[in-house]
Amino acid sequence: QVQLVESGGGLVQPGGSLRLSCAASGSIFSINAMGWYRQAPGKQRELVAAITSGGMPKYADSVKGRFTISRDNAKNTVYLQMNSPKPEDTAVYYCNAQIRVMGAGLYEYNYWGQGTQVTVSS
Repeated sequence: QVQLVESGGGLVQPGGSLRLSCAASGSIFSINAMGWYRQAPGKQRELVAAITSGGMPKYADSVKGRFTISRDNAKNTVYLQMNSPKPEDTAVYYCNAQIRVMGAGLYEYNYWGQGTQVTVSS
């Protein structure tokens, strides 16, 4: 079994900063892409940022220049540094990872974390 556990969510003021973490654990053979998605009330889940196993990032236009995604492959952990957040960034943030499980061959399974609430408000 594989688990993704997020941490770091909470209340942050506009213009402040917040760092989300997501650690993968379990019978992991390798991790390919990792990413962060978010879902605001009444809206569809959307990609915020993703990063390849080699460290190549991509971002949603709405967060470019404000958010930074990074990963520590030794710790199977992905981070999202949120700088200058805006009220419209308020959402539940979900971690996602494409993982090869030990003993399961080359197939990559898509795993999700349980979500962490981020509220941007003064």
